[in-house]
Amino acid sequence: MKSFREDLFQKMDVRRAVLTLVWPTIISQLIGVVYNMSDSFWIGQLNSPAQMAAATLCLPTFLFTMGISNIFGIGGASLMARCLGTKNYKKARATCSFCVWTAIVCALIYSFLFYVFDRQILHFIGATEETYLYSEKYAFWVVVLGAIPATLNGLFGHLVRSEGYAKQASFGMVLGLVLNIILDPVFIFVLNLEIVGAAIATILSMMVGCGYFIWFIKTRPAKSILTLKLKYYQARKRIASEVLLVGFPSTLMSFMAVASNVVLNVLTAGYSTFAIAGMGIAKRLDMVIFAISNGMGQGVLPLIGYTYAAKDFKRLRSAIKITFIYSMILAVLITLYLYFGANWTTQLFIEEPTTVAYGRDFLKIICLTCPCVSLTLIIMTIFQAAGKKIQPTILSIIRKGGLDIPLMFILNAWIGVMGLAWAIPVEDVLAMVVAIGLFIPFWRELKKKEKGAK
Repeated sequence: MKSFREDLFQKMDVRRAVLTLVWPTIISQLIGVVYNMSDSFWIGQLNSPAQMAAATLCLPTFLFTMGISNIFGIGGASLMARCLGTKNYKKARATCSFCVWTAIVCALIYSFLFYVFDRQILHFIGATEETYLYSEKYAFWVVVLGAIPATLNGLFGHLVRSEGYAKQASFGMVLGLVLNIILDPVFIFVLNLEIVGAAIATILSMMVGCGYFIWFIKTRPAKSILTLKLKYYQARKRIASEVLLVGFPSTLMSFMAVASNVVLNVLTAGYSTFAIAGMGIAKRLDMVIFAISNGMGQGVLPLIGYTYAAKDFKRLRSAIKITFIYSMILAVLITLYLYFGANWTTQLFIEEPTTVAYGRDFLKIICLTCPCVSLTLIIMTIFQAAGKKIQPTILSIIRKGGLDIPLMFILNAWIGVMGLAWAIPVEDVLAMVVAIGLFIPFWRELKKKEKGAK
């Protein structure tokens, strides 16, 4: 175990170390996008805009479980990586146990509250008479029954990756997602369960993914910092505060994304079911760049956290530079693909011409600022890996909800339904400017520390 950590975090060529950590994470994130597209694709084959709209409306309720996962997953992974950098293995193990069991309790509470108030919640997020029944059925399986496995899937991925097991973390994510892609057509068409079948396929797949992670953690050597044992559970010694404060920005961004999606859905639903179905397709396709940027950031987070805590500033700055270069190249390529392939890509999901037209036009607008999104997310992750709290919190508020919600109302009133789409790239540019402004002083500080260490 020790030689593995030392080789990856201390000795391996920086480019190779970054690629070793990020490519499995990017793949798992992209498989997650494919999963979302798979649900949309197979539901779209029903040629029912109402069911497609219902799946779109339920997305914010699912994002809430991601928020729970991120606060303990990213906060925990950052602290565990920094503990490894300072050789504090006992605290790292306690952090792992704290994150797992506290996340389970939070997911259980969310599941119960959604079960009690599902009608009020679904109407609040935009469900209409036409889409309510479909939304209720889908959310029951994915949120009420699926909150715990959904939360743990993401959480385990972060925690396992913190010790350098990027491939294993990604395999666990991919396992469940591939299974979901396979089960979708079986449950939707063969068993004739339609949108409910998509939801059942999702929860079964998540349970399988969780099963793999539990097996993997339980079979680690005794020296591993990964543990599920309650005897290591501890919230003291700044464990709870460090995890929550560092993970809070990612959770805040997820919750702000929930608010942003709710506002977007409500305003879009005011035009037609076709518009909201088209927006759902466009948003899912646009998730490709979010997945890549998230994969880059989450993948390299353990290396940045470790080198920052170990005060290896030369290696740290090299890792950051390489991550920026790789992420920007991928972002530009994805932007070109989504823009020029918007029409035929949208048609893959549904044949209804009005929905296709909305989806195509929305996607061409939304994808324009993919490089801006990539830069902002990478900077935010760098701050979190270093244990910073204020900068990522500011970026979380601006990145989703803080700017795009007011812009939606303003541009919707000004230019109509397309204004809802334009609010997203305008917000992305403004968020990037703020991110760069926050990052420059941090980068200069690292440069000074590197010179001082020589």
